[in-house]
Amino acid sequence: MDTERRRGGRGRAARVSVPLGCAVLVLAGCGAMPETGDVKAVEASRAGDAQVQVYAVPPREGAAPLEIVDGFLESMTSDDPGFATTRTYLTQQAGRSWKPSEGTTVLAKAPNRNGPSFHDKERKATETTYTLTGEQVAAVDAQSSYRPLAPTDYSQVLHLVLEKGPDGKQEWRIDVVPDGLVLGQSDFKRLYRPVNKYYFAAARAGSEPSLVADPVYVRNRTDPVTRMDTATQTVRTLLEGPSNWLRPVVESSFPAGTTLRKGDVTLAPDDQNVLKVRLSKQADKAGPAECRMMAAQVLFTLRDLTSARVGQVELQGEHGPLCSLAADESEEFEGDRGSSTPDSQYFVDDKGRVQRIPSGSKGLGDPQPVAGPLGAGHVAMGAVGVSRDEQQGAAVSADQRDLYVSSVVSEDEAAAPVVTSHAKKAEDGLSAPSWDGRGDLWVADRNPSGPRLLRLVGGEGEPQEVTVPDLGKGRIEALRLSADGVRVALRVAEGEHTTLRIGRVERHGSGDAERVSVEDLRTAAPQLTDVTAVSWSGRSRLVVVGKEEGGVQQVRYVQADGSTSSSGVLPGVNQVTAVAAADDEQLPLMADTESDGIVKLSPGDNWQTVLKEGSSLVYPG
Repeated sequence: MDTERRRGGRGRAARVSVPLGCAVLVLAGCGAMPETGDVKAVEASRAGDAQVQVYAVPPREGAAPLEIVDGFLESMTSDDPGFATTRTYLTQQAGRSWKPSEGTTVLAKAPNRNGPSFHDKERKATETTYTLTGEQVAAVDAQSSYRPLAPTDYSQVLHLVLEKGPDGKQEWRIDVVPDGLVLGQSDFKRLYRPVNKYYFAAARAGSEPSLVADPVYVRNRTDPVTRMDTATQTVRTLLEGPSNWLRPVVESSFPAGTTLRKGDVTLAPDDQNVLKVRLSKQADKAGPAECRMMAAQVLFTLRDLTSARVGQVELQGEHGPLCSLAADESEEFEGDRGSSTPDSQYFVDDKGRVQRIPSGSKGLGDPQPVAGPLGAGHVAMGAVGVSRDEQQGAAVSADQRDLYVSSVVSEDEAAAPVVTSHAKKAEDGLSAPSWDGRGDLWVADRNPSGPRLLRLVGGEGEPQEVTVPDLGKGRIEALRLSADGVRVALRVAEGEHTTLRIGRVERHGSGDAERVSVEDLRTAAPQLTDVTAVSWSGRSRLVVVGKEEGGVQQVRYVQADGSTSSSGVLPGVNQVTAVAAADDEQLPLMADTESDGIVKLSPGDNWQTVLKEGSSLVYPG
């Protein structure tokens, strides 16, 4: 625990860190924990130390108000089943009504408690108040969805009264308490882990099913309230439906009301790596095709949990098996199936020609100009984007004025620009283009007199303006579309800073009448006040280049919900101007630098220069 919180009070929770092989022995002996005597204060757990076990200790007889407050706060960080011991710090009424599952407030450090505050002389002996304060950095809602916040002041009141206990003695207890948990950041990272649950992108005429990651946080080990293990918690949240933020653009194949069979708290594959999931009677309404899609949602959701090792999912209804899906049959549900060579890379050489580095090239050698006008060099290009099926390319001219689109596999004739910016300065012209997983092309015109976000359906035709209601006075400097086509990462300049925002891509209508907007912009990685570059890296992760206020440039991973971790910081590299990552997270991370040219970072390696000349290296997308 934070030592500041313990000042003047006594520690009320015991924290034990053990190797996995000893966990059962520790649990078996916890019943012998002494109920009297001091429990020594210990430092807060290391972030992410999932093996630390914290056991709640009830309040001692005659405990002072400060001890009750400290004990309650510490007990919230424990693995207390049902939070039963935690509730003993509350009055009987408050203990029955307190809802710890209503959400979690995440503070930079464990909360401070200020007080006591007394109402008047008459009530001084029977009631008192303490105020919890701190710096809030995130909130997790009742759906387990995480949302980072710019550091804001947190303040909540705990009211205490004297209440008669079972033995007739008066004891201090808390009678006014906010629902949910209040945790310091290190305890939150110890107790919870991020996982992705999967839903299908909302159906679109002519499109195939595509899974979309919906990130949530679930409890490590066993959830105190539901008593479910991590895999079961994750499937339960999947069945409850998508998060409110993602709900307008995704669909679940599970019939409404489907739950896990009552009493099922553990999900684990058998010795054949088959995971059998027993569902409530509502699941029986699904047809064979819908059932396979349901199984795909479970399979992809549990794929992120390495401990599960699921080779096949079998769904069971009220009267027996409904369907099954093996891991090697799940390819049809992949979000990006367009490219047969997804590890190809493209860049602009020093003559302004678009070049391709073929799939499997060693050390990024042997680049060749792409076919067609983009590789011919008739117009010098400055930035490029290639469709995910690697059939079309889009490039912005070196002066950032014109956007050209053509085939990169056949010798098309030179084409006229499909978008032209009328900005007076190059830096106010067109952004680098980006293709979404549905084959549409996106670009931002940064012209101060009329900034626009534009989309070309299939990369051709008249560009359509995309509305961004939450943009305010900000200007889009750069954008990257996700492979699933339902999220967009925007680098937004406002005032003196450029920050990262993630928006939801909503489509309304169909055909020529379809209109698209980017809704509900959320700030990701709010600690980075100046973001230089961003790229999607996998289904639910981005790689971001930026710096904190007064800090130096850093390269780090950010989850799609905006959450970050200390393990997400990558080795440093100097003066990065652009970054590129693939949907396959095992492929090298690429970066443009001012001094070292194009560099790559392979898993487990350091940055290496691979091209001294050239810029705007990208993967398809």
